[in-house]
Amino acid sequence: MTKITVNEDTCIGCGACIAIDSEHFDFNEDGKSSVIKNNNFETDELKNAISSCPVGAIKLEGCDCGDECKCGDDCQCGDDCACHQK
Repeated sequence: MTKITVNEDTCIGCGACIAIDSEHFDFNEDGKSSVIKNNNFETDELKNAISSCPVGAIKLEGCDCGDECKCGDDCQCGDDCACHQK
């Protein structure tokens, strides 16, 4: 399962991602970026928002195992991901 994540400890709240891609991002109550939509991952706006983050707080994470993924909403696939273990 692919998902957009924002590391709130890293985010400085500059708003670049929100200005570039308000479909996926908005400010949270702490003035940091927050993901408001976790789909439509192929847009140029999303790619630009991720690459424009001055502190690299935004990531597109996940796996490419599609319907085989067993991680659910907490998917942060890595080498030890359960969905990659057979």
